[in-house]
Amino acid sequence: MFKLRARLLAGAVVMVATATVGVVTMANAAGTVTAAYTQTSNWGSGAEGKYVITNGTSSSTTWTLTFTLPAGTTVSSSWDASLTGTGQTRTATGTWNATIAPGGTASFGFNTAGSGTPTACTINGANCTTGSQPSASPSTPTSPSASPSVSPSPSKSPSTSPSASPSPSTSPTNPNPGKKVVGYFTNWAQYARNYHVKNIVTSGSAAKLTHILYAFGNISGGQCVLSDTYNDYDRAYDAAGSVDGVADTWDAGALRGNFGQLRKLKKLYPNIKVIFSIGGWTYSKNFPAAAANPTAFANSCYNMIEDPRWADVFDGIDIDWEYPNACGETCDTSGFASFKNLMSALRTRFGANYLITAAITADGSNGGKIDAADYAGAAQYVDWYMPMSYDFFGAFNAQGPTAPHSPLNCYAGIPQAGFCTEAAIAKLKGKGIPAGKLLIGIGFYGRGWTGVTQAAPGGTATGAAPGTFEPGIDDYHTLKNTCPANGTVGGTAYCFSGGKWWSYDTPSTIAGKMTWAKNQSLGGAFFWELFGDTSNGELITAIKNGLA
Repeated sequence: MFKLRARLLAGAVVMVATATVGVVTMANAAGTVTAAYTQTSNWGSGAEGKYVITNGTSSSTTWTLTFTLPAGTTVSSSWDASLTGTGQTRTATGTWNATIAPGGTASFGFNTAGSGTPTACTINGANCTTGSQPSASPSTPTSPSASPSVSPSPSKSPSTSPSASPSPSTSPTNPNPGKKVVGYFTNWAQYARNYHVKNIVTSGSAAKLTHILYAFGNISGGQCVLSDTYNDYDRAYDAAGSVDGVADTWDAGALRGNFGQLRKLKKLYPNIKVIFSIGGWTYSKNFPAAAANPTAFANSCYNMIEDPRWADVFDGIDIDWEYPNACGETCDTSGFASFKNLMSALRTRFGANYLITAAITADGSNGGKIDAADYAGAAQYVDWYMPMSYDFFGAFNAQGPTAPHSPLNCYAGIPQAGFCTEAAIAKLKGKGIPAGKLLIGIGFYGRGWTGVTQAAPGGTATGAAPGTFEPGIDDYHTLKNTCPANGTVGGTAYCFSGGKWWSYDTPSTIAGKMTWAKNQSLGGAFFWELFGDTSNGELITAIKNGLA
């Protein structure tokens, strides 16, 4: 079984402008409530920023923050707060994050027309920097400092509706913004592929990962369910196959299988967070039943993930719905708001300290899959999105034309305009989704055709090239030897040899994609999936080094 992700993808090409991004830091005072502003992106004509409020007191508190922008800069959209007022001065009050525990933080963000930073700020009527009552006027922050980060301009103006705008994460379990390395681990690779949790360690991948997506849980009757209980928690590993060199036991209450191995992995690598992914291409046809009662679905997912036998293994939940209110393997008609409603219910049930993520469509076409669901409105509930920027082209169109399945750029001659990563990211950012909540997707595999007569992209074919497990698809660790890359197009690699045409990413093209992702101020990278890499982790090393 392999995760098949054929889809139609298109979108506007990003319009890039460079500008200096500034950071305004306000010190936190012990025993008080303080706030700090950061401008996270700046594209000249506009900017994105956020306030982080810190409760330095010994009791829970609610918050109200008032800030003033300079002339020529106004709020165009906001998230994670209710904003009142007009013009240069706005007052923000918390929504779902209205109460902050002692020592905790909350945040809210906003986009601006104009790129100025706040000139004055009070939190609960006090100075944002010191937490003390001002004697005259609110605090004036220092001038923004220069930053090497450069952010592009969205191709569209962000939404002016606060409800349609997303938020930066407020979860304390969301480390290393901009450097997330997130990889899928599948619960069927233990069969024919003979890939196990220990391989994550021996390949060197464990030292480079920040998050593992455990794929997949299923949906039955609108409820979260396990899809393979044997591999999930029952399979016994001997000492040689175990992460820590200790064999599993059959003692009462002993946790075996992948869950037990992931528990051991987290003890050895406490920096890694594990997120349970629900859905995927095959199981997505079961999401409409979940959408019919989001609260019941969220409760069932919480109960499954927090089962006392493995509650310490998982740090959150990921939703891979292909696709809400659109067609994947089957067509969903649950409505524009269905995805937002589902994610809202999950955040309500899981709370602020769990990671909630989603793998989403990268269809950037006008009226396409991104437009079919309220991804912008749902973004306030997620820590990050993973637009699946691969499988744009492949032998699911058996006669071609040949084209790379994961192009970064919409190159001249691409078979369908907008079928590339930059177009999908531009469209999502154009809806007001913060760059830091978007990860770039990398495939650790290639797609290929046979019966091809020309090396250049755009040739005809007679069908899918033979693959190890499935026609038209094969893993990087195989293709690098059977069909070494001998060309590049659209920021990715391809091989033409013996009438076969394959496209896939290499360490070199991944390095280019990571540079692009950093220039876009994205939150990091994710990939499908760990088994596709070499035994010494060539591709994940390229991701990690590229984001450094």
